[in-house]
Amino acid sequence: MHTTLVSVDELASNLGNSDWVIVDASYDLKDKAAGYEMYQRAHIPGAVYAHPHKHLSGPPLTDQGRHPLPSADQLEMVFSQLGISKDTQVIAYDNRGITAARLWWLLKYMGHDKVAVLDGGIKAWTDAGHETSEGIETNTPSDFEGEAKREMLVVLDEVLAQRMLVDSRDAERFRGDSSGSDPAAGHIPGAKNRCHAENKDEDLKLRDVAELKAEFEALLGDVPSEEVTFYCGSGISACHNLLTLEHLGMKLGKLYVGSWSEWSQFEDLPKQSGD
Repeated sequence: MHTTLVSVDELASNLGNSDWVIVDASYDLKDKAAGYEMYQRAHIPGAVYAHPHKHLSGPPLTDQGRHPLPSADQLEMVFSQLGISKDTQVIAYDNRGITAARLWWLLKYMGHDKVAVLDGGIKAWTDAGHETSEGIETNTPSDFEGEAKREMLVVLDEVLAQRMLVDSRDAERFRGDSSGSDPAAGHIPGAKNRCHAENKDEDLKLRDVAELKAEFEALLGDVPSEEVTFYCGSGISACHNLLTLEHLGMKLGKLYVGSWSEWSQFEDLPKQSGD
C-alpha cells in the first residue's frame, strides 16, 4: 500500500492495474480552465481528471476561503465518480507539485489511506520517456463511503487557540510585501513560515528525506507534529507540507482550510507583517 509518495517506476509497473485509480489534478491558479486543457492534451494513460476548484472545493460550509472544504456528501459523490472504492489504491499527480496533495489530504480526511502522490508529477513521467494519452477518460463509478475526520481540521474560531501555526506561502506574502489576491497582506500573528516549495527540488521531486526531516524538526522544536496547524492562501499548498510531514515518518498535523484567503477578509482579526 502506498500512502505518501510513489515513484514513476512504481506507477509504470502498475499501469493497467484494475485496483489502481490514477487522478490528474493539474491546475493553474490564474486560469481555472488551464489544468483541464493540459489533461486533455497529455495525461498519464488511464488517468481521470479532478478539477481542484470544481471537484476538490465546495460551497462555503466550514470556511469562506477561495477553495472551501467540500461537504462529506460531496466528497463521497466526487470520489465515487472517479471510481474510487475502499480497496482502491489512488495515485494523484499534477503539473506543479501542489494540487495533487490537496486530493491526497481530502482522501485521508475521508478515511481513505491508500492514496499517494506521484513524485515529480507529470513532468517526472514525461522526463522518464513514458507515453501520454490525449482526450478524456472515465472510470466505472463506484460507491465510495467515508467518514470525515474532524480532528484533522481547524476552523476560523479555533485558529488562535492552536499551539503552533505554520504558514505555507512564500516569504514575500508571509512578510506582507504582497497581498496577492487577498483583501489584506501579512500573516496570522505568531505563525512560522515554511513555504511548500522548499520541500521540492527543481524537478518538483521531494528533496532528501534526512535534510527535510532536520528542517522540519528545527521548525517545530518541541511541539509534536500532530499539534501543528498548517495554512496557506486557500488551503491547497499547505497540503504539500502535510504530505511531506507524513512522508518523513512524522505524525500528520492539522489543516486550516480557510487559510489566509478567509482570515484576511475580517478587519477585526489580528494580522502581522514582517519576519
